[in-house]
Amino acid sequence: MVRLVAERSSDLISPVFNRAVVTLPRRARHFIYRAAYPVALFTLMLAAWQVLAGTQVIRNVGDFSRFGAMLFQVLAPVQLALALFASALLAAGSIAAEKDRRTLDLLLLTNLSSAQFVLGKLFGSLLLVWTLLVAALPLFVFALLFGGVAGEQLFRAIAVTISATLLAGSLGAMLALWRDKSFQTLAMTTTLMVLWLVFWELMASGLLGNGNWGVAAHQWAIAFSPWRAILAATLPTDPIPLGGERAMHNALWFLPVSLSLAAAFTTWGIIRFRVWNPSQRLDASSRPIGDREVGPVGRSLRSEREVWTNPIIWREMRTWAYGQRTMLVRIAYLLLFVLAAGAIFNLQSSEMSLTRIAVATALIPLFVLSLLLINAQAVTSITTERDGRALDLLLVTDLTPKEFIFGKLGGVLYNTKEMIVAPIALCVALWAIGGVTLENLAYLTVGQLSLIAFAAMLGVHAGMTYGHSPTAIAVSLGAVFFLFIGIAACMRVMVAFSGSFEVQLAPFVLFMFGGGVGLFFALGVRNPSTALLAASLLCPFVTFYAITSFLLGQTLNVFIVITAMYSFATAAMLIPAIYEFDVAAGRTTSAQE
Repeated sequence: MVRLVAERSSDLISPVFNRAVVTLPRRARHFIYRAAYPVALFTLMLAAWQVLAGTQVIRNVGDFSRFGAMLFQVLAPVQLALALFASALLAAGSIAAEKDRRTLDLLLLTNLSSAQFVLGKLFGSLLLVWTLLVAALPLFVFALLFGGVAGEQLFRAIAVTISATLLAGSLGAMLALWRDKSFQTLAMTTTLMVLWLVFWELMASGLLGNGNWGVAAHQWAIAFSPWRAILAATLPTDPIPLGGERAMHNALWFLPVSLSLAAAFTTWGIIRFRVWNPSQRLDASSRPIGDREVGPVGRSLRSEREVWTNPIIWREMRTWAYGQRTMLVRIAYLLLFVLAAGAIFNLQSSEMSLTRIAVATALIPLFVLSLLLINAQAVTSITTERDGRALDLLLVTDLTPKEFIFGKLGGVLYNTKEMIVAPIALCVALWAIGGVTLENLAYLTVGQLSLIAFAAMLGVHAGMTYGHSPTAIAVSLGAVFFLFIGIAACMRVMVAFSGSFEVQLAPFVLFMFGGGVGLFFALGVRNPSTALLAASLLCPFVTFYAITSFLLGQTLNVFIVITAMYSFATAAMLIPAIYEFDVAAGRTTSAQE
C-alpha cells in the first residue's frame, strides 16, 4: 500500500512540476536566478532569528543588539566568499567563451581598442555581482536596525567586498586573456585565489614570521587578504590599531592594496591583449603527446599513431586537448598540497594535538579545491566541444552514448589525477603518523572517491544540459559551492547562535528545502526526473547531517550518508545521460517524446 501511494503521488506531482520547469519562460528563469541570492540571505537571517528566539528569552534591547552584531559578522564573510569567486569566474568565463567560440578573432578585426574590450568585459561581468550586492544591501541594513552595528562597520564591509570583487575579476580577466583554454583559465584562477588566501592565513597565524618593517604579520594579512579584511571590517573597533588613535582602520588598508593590484592586472591585460590574442603558437589541442616531427618538407611532419577503439578517451588522454599549460595548474595545486601537508606535520611536531577539527581545517581547502577543479574540467570538456562545433560532428558518428559519456568521464579523471591522488596520499600519511585510524582512513578514501565521481558527473551533466557555456559553468560550479560552502555557512550560524540542536534544526529545514528546490531547478531544467528531484532535495540535508555528525564524532554516519547519497545523485545524472542521450544533449526534450 505504501509503495502504491508513493508511485501514485510521484506520478501526480512530478509531471506537473516537470512541465512547469520545462515551459517556464527564459526571462522568468533569469529573474529567479538573480533573486535566489537575496532570498537565500533573507531566509538565513530568518533562520538565525528563529534560532535565537527559540533558544533564549529576548528581554531587552541588548539582546537585539547582540543578535544584529552576530548576524552581521556571519553574513558579511559569507557574502564576500560568494562574491569573490563569482566575480573571478564570471570575468574569466566571459572572455574564455569568446575564445572558445572563435568570436574573439572577429572582435579583433573591429575598431575596438584593447582598453574598450578588456574594461567592457571586466565591468560587464562584474555588473551582475554588484547588482546582487545592491539587492542584498537592505538585509544588512536590518543589522543597523537591530543595533550592535555602526554605520562605519557596514561601510567598511561593503567597501572591502566591492574592492575584493574588482581584484578577483581583474585577475580572472587577465588570466583569460593570457590562456586559450577554458579549463586552464578557470583552474588557474581558482587555484591562485585559494593559494593567496591560504598564504595570508599562514601569515596571520605567525607560521611565516611575526612581521616585517615594523608591521605585525596580522596587519599584513588584513591589508592583502580579503578574508582577513572582512573579518576586521565587521568588528566594532580595530583590534590592533596601526598608528595613532585617529589612524585609518586596518581593514581600510585593504582598499588601496586591492585597487592597486586590480589596476596592475587590468593594465597588464590591456597592454598584452593584442600580443596574446590571437595566439601566435600552433594549436596543440590535437597534437599527440610525445610525437616528434619527422620527414622532409612536403611530407607529414607528425608520426602516425593508432587511435583507440574509443576515440573520445584517446583524445582526452593521449593529446594536449586542454593545452600544455595545464602543468601550471598542477604545479600550483601541488604547492597547496605541500602547504596542507606542512600544516599537518607542524601540528604533530608542536604541542598541539591532531584533533579532528585541526586536521579538517588543514584538509578541507585542499579537498574542496580538488572537487572544484574536477568539476571545472568536466564541464569545460563538454562546453569546449560545443563551442568548437565539434559536438555536432560527434553526434552524427557511430559513437554510442556510453562511449561518449564514459570517454569524457575517463578523460576527466585522468587529466585531474593529481587532484585525486594527492588528497588520498595525504590521508595515508596522516594515518602513518597516527592522526587517523585505519577505519577512518577507509572512510576518507571511499567517501572522497564518491564525491569525486559526483563532481565529475555533475560537470558533464551541466555541460550537456546548457547550451550557453558561461551558464553551464556557473550552474556546475555554483552547485558545488552551495553543497559544500553554503551548508558550511549554515553550520557557522548554528555555532554562532549556540543552543539546543532540536530548536536549531527546525529553522534551517526551510533553508535546506529551498536550496534543494533551487538545485533541482538548475539541474533538471531540460530533463527533470523523479530520481533527480529526490537527489536535489536530499543532498543539502545529507550534507548538513554529515557536517553535524562529524562535529559530534560520528564518523561512520558521515561515511554512510555521504557515500550512499552522492552515489545515488551520480547515478541519477549518469543513467539518463546514457539511455536518454538525445534529451540530455539537447537534441530533443522530454516534452517532445
